[in-house]
Amino acid sequence: MSKVLSGLGLAMRAGKVVTGDESVLKAVRSGEAKLVIVAEDASENALKKFRDKCATYKIPLIIGFGREELGSSVGKPERVVLALIDQGFADMIRKTIVKTSEVEYIE
Repeated sequence: MSKVLSGLGLAMRAGKVVTGDESVLKAVRSGEAKLVIVAEDASENALKKFRDKCATYKIPLIIGFGREELGSSVGKPERVVLALIDQGFADMIRKTIVKTSEVEYIE
C-alpha cells in the first residue's frame, strides 16, 4: 500500500477523517476540512460537486485512487470521498502526494 493510503489509515485511527457525502460537505462548509480526497472513479456529478465546494471554500482537493483503495485504507467498505480535519495529517498527505505523484489531479 502506498504511503498516502497508509497515512489515511493512521489519520482514521486518530479520528481525523470524515467520510461520506453529507459529512464531508458539512466539514467543508464549516471550514473544519483541511483536505478533501475524491476517488478517481467517482461519478461526474460527485466530482463536480466537490470541485465546486472545495473551490468556493478554498479547501485543497485531491482526485485519485479508486473507491476500493480509499475504503480499505480507512478500514471501511468503498469510499468515494474523504476529508481530513487535521492540518498536520493534511500537510503530510499533500507532501507525500507531491513527491510520489500517485494521483491525477491536485487543486
